[in-house]
Amino acid sequence: MKNESTGRDPLRERLYEIIFEADTLAGKLFDVVLFITIMLSVTATILNSVATIQTNHGALLTGLNWFFTLLFTVEYGLRLFCAKKPARYARSFFGMVDLLAILPSYLSLFIPSTRFLDVIRILRMLRIFRVMKMVQYVDDGDLLMNALVSSRRKIGIFLFAVVTLVVILGSLMYVIEGTDNGFTSIPVGIYWAIVTLTTVGYGDISPQTGLGQTLAACIMIIGYSIIAVPTGIISAEVGRSSARKEFSKTCPACQTADHDPDATHCKHYGQTLKTT
Repeated sequence: MKNESTGRDPLRERLYEIIFEADTLAGKLFDVVLFITIMLSVTATILNSVATIQTNHGALLTGLNWFFTLLFTVEYGLRLFCAKKPARYARSFFGMVDLLAILPSYLSLFIPSTRFLDVIRILRMLRIFRVMKMVQYVDDGDLLMNALVSSRRKIGIFLFAVVTLVVILGSLMYVIEGTDNGFTSIPVGIYWAIVTLTTVGYGDISPQTGLGQTLAACIMIIGYSIIAVPTGIISAEVGRSSARKEFSKTCPACQTADHDPDATHCKHYGQTLKTT
């Protein structure tokens, strides 16, 4: 029987209130139980990857994993059942995460090693921002994301320059050191150049000649200066984004804030802008 005011099944409305809403007691309780279940599931998957634990308790952990998988499958089905727009939920970020949380277990029936990908379920913990009333942190996340998007061209040019540099340096090291010193090909030389330029320094391959060691020293020094470049670019964009957000001008009619700094009226509705 449908609710006359909303036109929806009361059962679906009640399920929607419990599963999707965090303002009610039932909704909060559901989310808390869900978080605990997610953590237990992820812990079981992690422990199952330890050889000694797997030998002694592998069957139990595998059984628990399938129990959690079936539980999450039922929950995902209920979300689709009670969602106001199931297709929109399925295509949303959390909808995709909820689906990916159960797919690895079923995929493991064909590719056994994929069962360890169940740890992706920890992404579902992002809902804690909604439950714990931490929405303000989402705004900070948007600020960082906007800074990354704004600096994508500069970062792209920087990465292209780095790729060009490591190809040249790796090829040069291959010519200098040769196969006798472990640089068996240009790709190996490029791998070494990346490891050295990023100051990771695995040490699995190292130059043996004086000229090669001199070049390596130069690359290490260049690496320290290169690392600071993307940090500076992103930091500058974060500062600009923060300033724009602090002094943004919002239209009282449409609530948009994507106006030029010197704008006085909304470009959509013509209303006088308010500085926020």
